[in-house]
Order: sequence, then structure tokens, then C-alpha cells
Amino acid sequence: MSVRRVNPPAVHSPSGMISQVVTTEGERLVHLSGQVAWDAEGRPVGPGDHAAQAAQIVRNIEAALAAVGATRDDIVKETVYVVDYSPALLPAIFGPLRAGVTRAPASTLVGVPALFAPEYLIEVEVVAALRAAPAAAVPAAEDVMSPVPPTGREC
Repeated sequence: MSVRRVNPPAVHSPSGMISQVVTTEGERLVHLSGQVAWDAEGRPVGPGDHAAQAAQIVRNIEAALAAVGATRDDIVKETVYVVDYSPALLPAIFGPLRAGVTRAPASTLVGVPALFAPEYLIEVEVVAALRAAPAAAVPAAEDVMSPVPPTGREC
């Protein structure tokens, strides 16, 4: 299995925060649903605070990836959706997303007017490529649909 990250000299790469091109060969791909800043019980974390929400999203991504034997260094592509985006928010968002990561993924940031609930300011989707044999599964209800949390909202 190989993952190759390329930043061609003819394409600007902002401060090593992203890789412009990522290729994968001979691996298992992991697709995470968009992660928002909720805790394990579905309660919003950090309302109104982009940095606090980004930090919680990182914890959620780490937990989801760990369930299949992956880490954030295995992420090859991310899409970041940000409510009321402005460039001043980049450190608050990408500080937590890049903390402790040694390899930057291909990345897209999209400013959006809203997410599925008004408490959430950021949502992050990731695709990871596993380098090792599958780890023992973390006890979970795999392939079983869970009921929607009782928030009164549907997504």
C-alpha cells in the first residue's frame, strides 16, 4: 500500500497545511460521515466558538478512526464546511485539525450559510487510507441503524 502526497511547484500550497495531490494504491479506504461538535450523548460542544467546536470535531474524528484501526495521519482527504466563514477563522479551525498530525491531507474548505442545526458552526468529512491490516473491531453496533437522537430535528 502506498500513499503519495505531492505539492507541485506550479500550484501554491499554503504553509504545508494541505497537500495539493494525494494518491493511494492498494489500501482500504475509510469514509467518515461529517463530524460536528457534539459529545457522545449528542449535546453541542462550544456553541458560538469555532476553536472549541474544531477541537471537539477532532476528538470525534479520532474516536471514529480508532474504531477501525486508523489515526488522523491516515486521512487523505477532508472537506471542511464552515458557517459564516471568514479568513480570520483559519487558525481557530486548522489549529486543532492539524495539531499532532504529521501529514497534511488534500483539503477543501467551503463557507456555508448553515448546517443541519444552528448550534453547529463546523462540519468535517474525511476519507482515510488504512496502511495496516484491520485491527480488532471496537465493540459497536456496526451496520445497524440507530434511531435519530431525540433533538426534534431530522438530518
